[in-house]
Formats: sequence, C-alpha cells, structure tokens
Amino acid sequence: MNASPRPHGLSKSKITYFEQCPKRLWLSVHRADLAEIDEGAEARFATGHEVGAAACSLLPDGIMVEAEPDLSTALATTKALLEGGHQDPIFEATFQHDGVLVRVDILEPNGIGGWHMAEVKSSTKPKDYHVNDLATQVWVAREAGVSIDSAAIRHLDGDFVLASDASLEGLFSDSDLTSNIKDRVETRAEVVAAARETLAGTEPDILPGSHCNGLQCNFATYCEEALPPGPEWPVTVLPYGGGSHWLKKGIANLLDVDPAMLTNPTHQRVYQATVTGEPNHDVEGARFAMADWSFPRTWLDFETIAFAIPRWIGTRPYQQVPFQFSAHIEAEDGNLQHHEFLSLDGMDPRRACAEALITMIPNSGAVVTYNAKFEKARLRELSEFFPDLAKDLNSIIDRVVDLLPVTRANWYHRDQRGSWSIKAVLPTVAPDLDYSQLEVKDGGNAQAAYLEAISPDTTDDRRTALDNALRAYCERDTEAMIVLAKHLTQS
Repeated sequence: MNASPRPHGLSKSKITYFEQCPKRLWLSVHRADLAEIDEGAEARFATGHEVGAAACSLLPDGIMVEAEPDLSTALATTKALLEGGHQDPIFEATFQHDGVLVRVDILEPNGIGGWHMAEVKSSTKPKDYHVNDLATQVWVAREAGVSIDSAAIRHLDGDFVLASDASLEGLFSDSDLTSNIKDRVETRAEVVAAARETLAGTEPDILPGSHCNGLQCNFATYCEEALPPGPEWPVTVLPYGGGSHWLKKGIANLLDVDPAMLTNPTHQRVYQATVTGEPNHDVEGARFAMADWSFPRTWLDFETIAFAIPRWIGTRPYQQVPFQFSAHIEAEDGNLQHHEFLSLDGMDPRRACAEALITMIPNSGAVVTYNAKFEKARLRELSEFFPDLAKDLNSIIDRVVDLLPVTRANWYHRDQRGSWSIKAVLPTVAPDLDYSQLEVKDGGNAQAAYLEAISPDTTDDRRTALDNALRAYCERDTEAMIVLAKHLTQS
C-alpha cells in the first residue's frame, strides 16, 4: 500500500495568496515557471529589510533567532528561549503548527507573563491583507503554546520627522489589531485545510476579476490569456471610472454605447474621438488657456527620491525629495536655454536644489509644469525648510501654471486610451520623442538609477553613465511639454 502524500507545507505568504485567489496559491506551488518577473521585487525586499532592521535597532536588548543552517535550528532556538524563561524581545521567533511555519518579526514580553506580537511593515498604515497575515501568525504561535495577549502591525509613522542622525525614536507606530483578528484566528484551521485541499487538486478554474486588485500577482498575464478577446475599444477607456456604469449594464464595447446617453462632456469627447478616429483638438481653447502665461516661460520638471526611512534631517517617511530638475527657459521670440540640476553624491540635495532653482529660473514669467500639484508641493517643502530662501521660492510657486488641465480640456486622441499622462499624450502629437530609446524611461527608472548611482558599490564609469541617462530623461520631459504646448496652440 502506498503511503499517503505528505501535506504541503504552508507559510504566511502562501496562505495570503490563497485568501486572495486559490488559483494564485496553486500556481505558485505547481507552476511557478509561469510567473512573470517582478521588476520591483528586489527594491521592495531591500526596503522591507531596512525597515525591519530599524525596528529591531530600537529594541537593543532583543535577540535575533537565526535561520542558519536551516529553519529547524530556528524552531529549536525559539523553543529554548521561551522554555528558558527569556524575558527580552525576540526577533524572528519561529513557530510551526499543522505544517504552517511562521517567523514573527518581533515578540515583546508584556510584563504579565504573556507576549505582544508586532509584525513590521514598511507602509505608513495597515493594509487589508495585513490583518489576515497577522491572524495566521497569532494562530500558529498560540497553537504552538505561546501566550499571545496582543498583536499589532508596527508600521512607519507618516508624521515622524528625522530630528537627528542618531535617533529613529518615534519612527514606528503600532496599530493594535487584537480584536480585529479574533474571528479570523478562530477560523485559521479551516482556511489552512481549504488551502491544502486546493493544492492537492487540479488547477482552479478562476478567471481574473476584482480579487486581482490590490496585491500584485505575478500570474496576471497567464490568467488573462484564458479570457476571451475583448473589444478593441472597451468602455473602460472612459476616464474617471466612466466605464463601470456601462459594464454594469452589460456593455463592454465603447462602440456599442448610445452616445445620447453620455452626459459627461469629457466622456462625449472620448467617445467621438474613438469612433471617428479624429483627435478632439480645440486650438482656440488652448490658446485662451495659455494666453496669460507670460514670458520668459520656464518649463520645469522634478525627479525625486522617497526613502521609507528618512535619511536627511527634517524629512519624513516616503517624503519626495527632489534630487534633479530640468528647466527650459523660453523667450518670447522662441529662443530656448536649458538649465539643469542633478545631485548624485548621496548627500541631502535640498539646499543645493533650492539655490539652483533660484539661480536658474528667471524672477519673472510663468513656470510651466505638468501636474502642478506635485511641483508646487516640492517647492513649498523647500520654502518651509529654508526660510532664508522662502521669498525667492515662493515667488516661483506664485508663478506656477499647469499644462495638464489645458491638455485635458483641449486635446484627446483615441490612442491615449483614456489617459492624459504625458507618456500617453506625447506619442499622439510627437511620436519622434520616444522614451523607449532612453535608458531611464520613467519616474520609477529614475529613482532606481539614483539609488544605483549613490551606492558605494557603483563604479565611476557606471555612475557617469547613470548621470548622463538621468539628464537625458529629465530634459526629455521638459522638451516634451514645450512640443505639446506648441501642438495644442497650432491649427
């Protein structure tokens, strides 16, 4: 008689996969080869590791449970600590129950014989899936005989401001979820059993849907291949969620929509441009909107970096700090001068950036941006942090104008597919300005390039190449705005 198969081992992450979508769990175990490469995984892992280390550093009496040479050692070490009456924080305490193995970020003695569990997250507030994660951790630890009296997500405090290089005290906040997870802890055994049943069966027949939203899934492309071909112009190209109304009525194809039923003017424009193939272009509207943008016009774009753990005095978690800008100065006769700033030494770039802005941007004339809210916020932060520069920086802020709403109101080409991001609009007006040929192609690439450039492991030659790539990308952004504005105002 054949022995029964060994039950699949499960981890917290695999249970999370199951609760999002049983098919995701099944594929992650049986068909991992179908997973797409996650370009951002390495960066997220590095951030998570840095945040976890910071949380541990704030508990200097804590002890780390090492996973070497294997997790059996971690289980044994944890057991020995608890049975030996250890009464200091434990990092990566490891427990197993019913084939589910977990490593708890932080266990802290509560002073009354029990323990407080804290799962460290790099977000600034708990996310929905964190609740189930924590429930799994608590269930396994309690079933392993540990008295977990309270449990929390220990996340970054978005209001924390770094006051000195020496202290991260106050960086984290605990969101206590003890009561929130009570029912989920009690049903973990059923969830685990259902997950195991899924793994023991064939691939679940589940199509993409709302469950795909939220947690990123590396099997999205594979699952979408099972869907029947959709319309060339789905109703979802209607912006601001306009397609959901028609989807509820069973209409997926924009060309099947009765145009008389479209009451939103923007939706009407999108529909008309899509059906006819002719761009919606209001030249006079664009000219009127930009008529009072005085010369010299400065076309401005920032690139920023946002660290989970603040590195520079006066910054918050994930604060967008400008390390680069491009500024094209346009005279009334059309003459252009280009100015730029880029800091890749890893030091706080804000003072140098602020001074460069004041030096390079004329003290009169419109300052043109694309999505002014972002640039204004960066300028305002610089102004508030450097009071001696505030007058000049506030003068720049007062002159900021926004090309995005002008574009949105006066131009639409169906190839934008419902988006007015500059990356969506530019190919419809100037396909020769192609970002795909650049090494740095978007803001995410720019942040990755910055991090690589400031790394001490980066060679001088590579840092020079990154410097050139970043300059080319940021200059392309301001050049693109000029070309777009000219197109909007010409017949």
